[in-house]
Amino acid sequence: MTSRASKKAIWGWMSYDWAAQPFHTLLITFIFGPYFTSAVMPDPVAGPVMWGWMVASAGIILAITAPFLGAFADSMGPRKPWIVLFSVFFIAGSLPLWLAVPNMGNPMLILVLFAIGIIGVEITQVFVNAMLPELGNKDEIGRISGTGWGIGYAGGVIALFIMLLFFAENADGVTLLKIPPILGLNPEMREGTRFVGPLTAVWFMVFMIPFFLWVPDVKRNKKVDNAFSNALKELWHTIRTLPENISFFAYLGSSMFYRDALNGVYAFGGIYASKVLEWDIVQIGVFGIVAAITGAIFCWIGGYLDRTFGPKRVIVVCILVLIFVCTLILGTSRDAFFSAPLSETSTLPDKVFMICGALIGAAGGIIQAASRTMMVYQANEERMTEAFGLYALSGRATTFLAPGLFALVSGLTGSIRLGFTPFILLFIIGLVLLVWVEPGEDYQ
Repeated sequence: MTSRASKKAIWGWMSYDWAAQPFHTLLITFIFGPYFTSAVMPDPVAGPVMWGWMVASAGIILAITAPFLGAFADSMGPRKPWIVLFSVFFIAGSLPLWLAVPNMGNPMLILVLFAIGIIGVEITQVFVNAMLPELGNKDEIGRISGTGWGIGYAGGVIALFIMLLFFAENADGVTLLKIPPILGLNPEMREGTRFVGPLTAVWFMVFMIPFFLWVPDVKRNKKVDNAFSNALKELWHTIRTLPENISFFAYLGSSMFYRDALNGVYAFGGIYASKVLEWDIVQIGVFGIVAAITGAIFCWIGGYLDRTFGPKRVIVVCILVLIFVCTLILGTSRDAFFSAPLSETSTLPDKVFMICGALIGAAGGIIQAASRTMMVYQANEERMTEAFGLYALSGRATTFLAPGLFALVSGLTGSIRLGFTPFILLFIIGLVLLVWVEPGEDYQ
């Protein structure tokens, strides 16, 4: 393990989380996802189903490409050129979302663009995560990872505030400040909400500058003549010998399921609020602020818990919290709470879902930060990018499951709420597989 990097390098590395988080906060969860299913394609079931299949398709592509790209980068050396390349994907997939006008006859272009953006943000994360072990010793990386994720949540909160205060309009055509969208954007054409795409792209471009300026890269491998074939050989060797490393193998399997379930909760939480609780974009945005603030606070706390108790124990507690959250969501609708009828004016469903948002933010942020710390304990230091490529594969090999099962169950039952049922099963599978994962010699 390398000695501690400079403070500037660590802050530069953390700037990636700040720069990239709005893609998850604004586009996937709280603004664009609900907007797509409520305005671009407002059919109560078809919109969420198409969205689910789009997310699943992007996941399949990631599962195929991420491990090889990681192995290839380890053979070549530098990671920043790959981050630049897939940053272009990030921008190309978010900037043109402005084109998503209400009631589009054919939204396929928008879905393809969004899938490109997902590929961009996920692949850049593979290479950025692989730099984590170079920032400090094992007793420091948990805190660094947690702080970085907390900073990312803070960036998501600020970006969300900007959207809600000045751009995203409600049914009356005004923002949270009770004003029309600024810059002369037309609320009737939902131009304020559609501005979320350009805002996310520009935010990423600006705040990635410290990352590229301050974070050192690994040197280029002088023997790159056979980098392509070497990458394939190394990747195949790693995959073939995975069953011999029970802990690493079990952890990849565990994270494959619980991160897939978490991504499902993120991807469809806002859609649930829109379709089941009938919230507008501004209400969903406030929900997002609650989730992001708790996420920022608890990621910072989680970094110290990670350092004290080890990432495995932290992950187990977070999975249990998320199972509880999914159970609450399943039991909550506009007219009933676990089969107990509610009056039309009851605010209990809104309060319960706000609590769920806080818990999702807290547990979701902590588990993602602890998960990348856990990877460092499981992986070969010499093949770290390849390992994080496999980590991406484990998070994406079954990535079609959560959105696909959501789409399948929602389509068969006609209920968006029941679409959350498979997420509980995926969390449980992930929890069981953690039994075979070694927590690291410091936390035995």
